[in-house]
Amino acid sequence: MRRHHLSVLAFVALTIASSVSAADAPNIVLILSDDQAWTDYGFMGHPDIKTPHLDALASESVVFPRGYVPTALCRPSLMTLITGHYASQHGVTGNDPSPKYAKPDSELYNERRAALIANIDRFETVPELLDKQGYLSHQSGKWWEGNFTRGGFTHGMTRGFPEPGGRHGDDGLKIGREGMEPVTSFIDAAVTQDKPFFLWYAPFLPHTPHNPPERILDKYMQEDRPITIAKYYAMCDWFDETCGQLVDHLKAKGVRDNTLIVYVTDNGWIQDPARNGYAPRSKQTPYEGGIRTPVMFSWPNHLKPAIRDELVSSIDLVPTMLAAGGSSIPGDLPGLNLLPNLKDGRKIDRDAIFGESFAHDIADIEDPEASLLFRWCIEGRWKLLLTYDGEVNRYKTTHPRTEKRPQLFDLIADPAETTNLAADNPEVVARLVKRISKWYPVKKRIVLTTFK
Repeated sequence: MRRHHLSVLAFVALTIASSVSAADAPNIVLILSDDQAWTDYGFMGHPDIKTPHLDALASESVVFPRGYVPTALCRPSLMTLITGHYASQHGVTGNDPSPKYAKPDSELYNERRAALIANIDRFETVPELLDKQGYLSHQSGKWWEGNFTRGGFTHGMTRGFPEPGGRHGDDGLKIGREGMEPVTSFIDAAVTQDKPFFLWYAPFLPHTPHNPPERILDKYMQEDRPITIAKYYAMCDWFDETCGQLVDHLKAKGVRDNTLIVYVTDNGWIQDPARNGYAPRSKQTPYEGGIRTPVMFSWPNHLKPAIRDELVSSIDLVPTMLAAGGSSIPGDLPGLNLLPNLKDGRKIDRDAIFGESFAHDIADIEDPEASLLFRWCIEGRWKLLLTYDGEVNRYKTTHPRTEKRPQLFDLIADPAETTNLAADNPEVVARLVKRISKWYPVKKRIVLTTFK
C-alpha cells in the first residue's frame, strides 16, 4: 500500500498546485542516454563523435557540464530519476538479486525480484504527482520496475516482470532502435486531447549491443581506429539522431515552445578498445567515467541559454520537473528545486553533492550496506571516495578496490583522477568524511579511513 504523509502545509501546497491550469502547464520531456561518457558529445568537446542534434539542444539550454548521478548503474540511477531519492533510500541498490543466493528464475529469486520492484510502491512517482495536475505520461525505453503502470505512467511500452523478457524494458527497448512511432503517437494523442504530457524517453542507446546502422558506422571507420571504438562512436551518433527526431516532432506539433526538455545520462561509459565492453573506472564505478554527465534544461522563452559551472545532481531533477509542472514537491526529497535558479540565473545555494556505489548484484535486498562499495562527496574542486567491503558477486574486475585508503582528487587540475592527494591534505579528507557521514551514516566498516 502506497504511503502518503501530508502535513497541513503540504496539503495546502497540493491544493494550490492543483489549481494550476492545464493549459499553462509545460510538457516535460526527460531524455535519458544509456551508458555514455560525459565527454562524448560535440558540445562537450569530443573531437570525433558527431552529435549535431544534442549540440543544437545544448545551444538552447541551461547546461551544467559538471552534472552527476549518485550511482553509476542503470537500475538504481533510473529509480532515483522516477522517485527523487538516493539508492540507499529507495532500496534498489543494484540491477538484480545476487544469483549466488538464489538460482535465477527459481521461486526464491523471483520473489526477491518482485520484492525489489515493490519498493516503487513506497513513493509517489513523477508521473503520479503530475497526474494530479492533469498530465498524461508515457514510458519508453529502459524500465526495470515491472509494468509501466507500476511507475504511475498512463501510457507506455514495457510489459515488465514477470512477463517474458520483462527484466529491464522488454518492448520498451525497441524505441529509437526500431523507430519512434510509439512516442510520436503518444505526443499526437496528448496534443489532440489538449493535455500536458510527461515523456520518459530512455532508449537502449548507445548501450550494447553496439550494432549501429552501416550508414552511420561508415562515418567512423578508420584504418587506425579499432572497430569497437568506431561502433561505440556510431551508437552515440545514432542516439543523437533519435533525439533530433523527437525534438523535430515536438516542433511539428507546435508544442516545442511549451516543452521543458531535461537531459541526463543514467551512468557513464568508457569504451574498451580491446573488447565490446567498458573500460575500468567507468560504468558501475564512482569515478568520473561512471558518474559524471552533462545535465541540460531547455524551455524556450522561459530559460535563457547559459553554461553554468555549479555542481548539479540527478537527485535534483525530480523536484525541478515537479515544480515546472505545478505539482507539490514531497517534503522528504533530498534534491533541490533548481527552477528558480534556472529562470533568474542566481547561483545554486549548495557547495557539495553526494553519491554512493553498490555492487551490481544485491547480496541482501533488506540490507543495502551488504553490497556497499563506496560513498563519495564532491565539494568544489575536491572529490573524496571512501571504500567499503560490501560483497561483489559478478563483475569483480570492475571493483578491484586495490586502494583501500581514502581517495582525494582535485577534479579541476586532474579530471582523470590519476593522483590521490589524500595524504597531503588530511584536513580536507577529515572535513569531507564528516560531511559524508552526516549525509549518509552507515555501520559497515570502512577498510581504512586514515593514511599512515
